[in-house]
Amino acid sequence: MFKSVEELRVYREQCKQLLQAEKKKIIVCGGAGCVSKGANKVYEKLVKVMSEKKLNYTVKLEKCNEGDSIRLTKSGCHGFCEVGPLVRIEPQGWLYVKVNENDCEDIIEKTMLNGECVERLCYTENGVVYKEKKEVPFYKKQTRVSLDNCDKIDATSIEEYLANDGYTALEKALTEMTGEEIVNQITESGLRGRGGGGFPTGRKWSQVARQKNFPKYVVCNGDEGDPGAFMDRSVMEDDPHRMLEGMIIAGIATGATNGYIYVRAEYPLAVQRLRTAIKRAEELGILGDNILGTDFSFHMNISRGAGAFVCGEGSALTASIEGKRGMPRVKPPRTVEHGLFDKPTVLNNVETFANVADIINKGADWYKGIGPEKSPGTKTFALTGNIKNAGLIEVPMGTTLREVIFDIGGGMRGDGKFKAVQIGGPSGGCLTEEHLDLPLDFDSLKKAGAIIGSGGLVVMDEKTCMVEVARFFMNFTQNESCGKCVPCREGTKRMLEILERIVAGEGRDGDVELLQELGEMISDMALCGLGKTAAGPVLSTIKYFRNEYEAHIYDKRCPAGECQKLKRIVIDPELCKGCSKCSRICPVGAISGKIKEPFTIDLNKCIRCGSCISACAFKAIKEE
Repeated sequence: MFKSVEELRVYREQCKQLLQAEKKKIIVCGGAGCVSKGANKVYEKLVKVMSEKKLNYTVKLEKCNEGDSIRLTKSGCHGFCEVGPLVRIEPQGWLYVKVNENDCEDIIEKTMLNGECVERLCYTENGVVYKEKKEVPFYKKQTRVSLDNCDKIDATSIEEYLANDGYTALEKALTEMTGEEIVNQITESGLRGRGGGGFPTGRKWSQVARQKNFPKYVVCNGDEGDPGAFMDRSVMEDDPHRMLEGMIIAGIATGATNGYIYVRAEYPLAVQRLRTAIKRAEELGILGDNILGTDFSFHMNISRGAGAFVCGEGSALTASIEGKRGMPRVKPPRTVEHGLFDKPTVLNNVETFANVADIINKGADWYKGIGPEKSPGTKTFALTGNIKNAGLIEVPMGTTLREVIFDIGGGMRGDGKFKAVQIGGPSGGCLTEEHLDLPLDFDSLKKAGAIIGSGGLVVMDEKTCMVEVARFFMNFTQNESCGKCVPCREGTKRMLEILERIVAGEGRDGDVELLQELGEMISDMALCGLGKTAAGPVLSTIKYFRNEYEAHIYDKRCPAGECQKLKRIVIDPELCKGCSKCSRICPVGAISGKIKEPFTIDLNKCIRCGSCISACAFKAIKEE
């Protein structure tokens, strides 16, 4: 255990020297996307190949043996999940994509021993081979701050974090700055909460710092309940010390001595990594009593949530940590005054805390130099849906939707036509083609009737039914409603019933107007922030795609052809040969006709199973 800042500095310098001594390095992506595609098998095969060849290699940050040593390590998520498993070669910066066990021999023999790039493993787009990661279009327009270490270091090693200047911001906060100076620097930087609301972080910290009621708490919201969102998960799993450092600095700034990390139960690896990080920080004297020999103490705890979406709301989250049912309460008083255990509480999400150390080290002006004036910094997004390059990205605030979808994301999968993007998850709204040049920042999105939320971006093409999208998100929100307030509990239920009728072909005249009325009522009267935004996906899809609602209701037709109960299967009389095979295979007897004459389908009997389409040798039967 280090008893002073100077002892930690000496140890960090030793770690840096070990890192700088590494001449050859293989970094295998250990993110969930790559692991699901076989990254662990690739790692194990690389170990096996090097062992068989009796090569000098290490798997930890340690003093290398004499000779030309190779370092093999697993990092966190590289972001480019679409083309995983990913392997990066240093110091060249080469990126290999879609690597499998059969490629490991070439990686060792050609790359590590002979210094040759295996070009068949490099990313290729439009005939161009990109050897270096920094040149790949997916990465070129990104600016990594909170995710900067994720694809570089072993998340289980505090030594690697230290070697990359980890905990230098904590040293500065402990020895060179007062709590007030820390708050002022965070305030001046313009950092806004990355959990969705965009509340100024410095203002929140200053409100807690002013409170005279002790003890105070720092709480990190790692619940991340939006479907398709995995930004906070990546930081917790791949660079946990960055988040811990931000939380400890928040404690110094506000006078808090205890921290709680609230993690959803579906993130077991994040919990494991956080526990390891906390234990190692305690062993080195970075957490606990009298940190690094100073009079400041800070203790960290982990609280596992049961997966309730509503626990992403501040007051519900703190209630859950206290062992109560996670339900929001009426405000004021707010969390900064009466939060966890009824004490003043700083509550921010993972990404917000992950920005703090860099702001302390590099200054407010550096941070303000990224992105627009009123929304500085970067934002992480989970890019999913009908897009070529799905994955985890981090871009400067103010980057346009067009740049994200077409430059970074590579455009639509299958060369489909862009239709819309759902941003902000169940609490957000949809943006359309007219918004492609809209800057992605808090204020611009608010004017467009959407929110950044935690950062989920679900991209949709013309084959996506927007009514079904609205039904999906309303089903999620209704199931996740805590039921405390009537507007949310009953309003979302009624809206879901109407949407289910519409996609089932039973929509009625006036349904659209009723959905709007209910949505506006919920937005105005719901108790918590999640309830107030619950109708967002429905209201935004009505605003931009009202014609699709009307087609479902009045024409009994789904323009996208996605709603199963509104699909129609027809026989083209010019192509039908009257062979009767479709009639014989139909399970409900919906097809009739005479041999050698065109057959017909009774749409009232048809169950739209598609067996007739598969059976027709003349392609005379189709869906419309």
